[in-house]
Amino acid sequence: MKHSNSLLRVIRITLATMLFTAVTLLLLGAGWRLNLWLSWVAKLQFLPALMALNAGVLAGLIVLTLIFGRLYCSVICPLGVMQDIFGWLGKKQKKNRYSYSPEKRWLRYSVLAVFAVCVIVGFAPVTTLLAPYSAYGRIVNSLFRPLYDLLGNALAAVDAQQNWYVFSEAELWMRSVTTFVVALLTLGILAVLAWRNGRTYCNTICPVGTILSLFARFSLLRVQLDKSKCKNCSLCERNCKAAAIDYKAGTVDYTRCVACGDCLTQCKHGALGYKTASLTDRFADRRQTAGADREKTADAVDTGRRAMLTGAVVMAGTAAMAQAKIKVDGGLAAIEDKQAPVRHTPIVPPGALSARHMQKHCTACQLCVSACKNNVLRPSTDLMRLMQPEMSFERGYCRPECTDCSQVCPTGAIQPITVEQKTGIHVGHAVWIADNCVPVSKGDQCGACARHCPTLAIQMVNYTTADGRTVQVPAIDNERCIGCGKCEHLCPSRPLSAIYVEGNVVQHVG
Repeated sequence: MKHSNSLLRVIRITLATMLFTAVTLLLLGAGWRLNLWLSWVAKLQFLPALMALNAGVLAGLIVLTLIFGRLYCSVICPLGVMQDIFGWLGKKQKKNRYSYSPEKRWLRYSVLAVFAVCVIVGFAPVTTLLAPYSAYGRIVNSLFRPLYDLLGNALAAVDAQQNWYVFSEAELWMRSVTTFVVALLTLGILAVLAWRNGRTYCNTICPVGTILSLFARFSLLRVQLDKSKCKNCSLCERNCKAAAIDYKAGTVDYTRCVACGDCLTQCKHGALGYKTASLTDRFADRRQTAGADREKTADAVDTGRRAMLTGAVVMAGTAAMAQAKIKVDGGLAAIEDKQAPVRHTPIVPPGALSARHMQKHCTACQLCVSACKNNVLRPSTDLMRLMQPEMSFERGYCRPECTDCSQVCPTGAIQPITVEQKTGIHVGHAVWIADNCVPVSKGDQCGACARHCPTLAIQMVNYTTADGRTVQVPAIDNERCIGCGKCEHLCPSRPLSAIYVEGNVVQHVG
């Protein structure tokens, strides 16, 4: 029994390590080939699958939970695995430090209800902060990505000296101070909680954990405690990071157990096993109250039924509604960095359909931001679209041949598109500002915007300035303009471009 329990735990850790590594590389933007090969890992996450109405993945995860319990939380969810890493580091300092605590049911279902309402109405600040996969995505993109790029740049420097040119240098810049601060706070809070108390976040706050707990109570395979063999050593309880084992009462709270197997390897007397539960056990509510006598309350079964009904309504409703590097000019003079213009309508990535669609479906996981090799996408600071991606062109433009962001989005916020489709999607339209234009302000000839426009939407025409000069300035054909931002990016005017892109409220094809 002991050897089989150890083997189960090794298998669980191996699978978790593989999936955790895959999703981390994906979020780091380790390369476009990896993005294509590993994008399925993001689509396995519960909330992205729910937002995308991916019935196959949702059904698979629910069946997985009904068979094995909350295995998703300890194998597939990267935020859960990250907490296990912090908990493992905490064990190095103090072993056997956990203890049983009653379920905080009122908190779990209150958070789930608030989360569901915010998803339905499209209130991004709450949904983006609570989504577990998205929280991990922000941590990787904001905190780990710069370190990854620094390592890549060091390898590129060595590579260039050897004339191998295998590695390329990445531009280091902070995409959003707000997202960086949120990611740092999230990492700090989760690290402290996991270090001290294990899976506190997963079993009190995480909406995915709460939803899956409604199915986990009926799981076929579960950790079971044989009281006849138990010697009351309490090692199982003191090693349960989910605080789900009450060895005195001989019970396991299956709504919080994440099937990690840590307790199985600690039991020295064969009292614990990961076994098939009988139908009676599977449909009996064995959870205890927080009372001193640890006995069942009369309304335990009714509360369980209400929780199950609440979870079903929540799922159905949700699914239905669902920095700066100095640049030089020839090494002679510093070039002033561009500033982002004030856009009255945000520009969302091609395939996002509209800003409203993006707001309702995006969980701000930053995967599209990581995948954007043109440095166009960055997290929004607008409260209603907090940390969701928007386009800006100070550091690059949206190349017509690139569709990476649409290929990796796991929630359906950005619909998959082909290169042919992208060239016809109008995400915005160019706007000319006379006072910023070099021919008007300085009298020099320019025409950079017209020369580089990929759709020939810009033509140079005569224009009479206020002082009577006749100069050539851009005239924009909005029927041709797709809002790629190449004109804005290449405009020589500093700090604000003389031509910039305003987003379209609804993207259209033409």
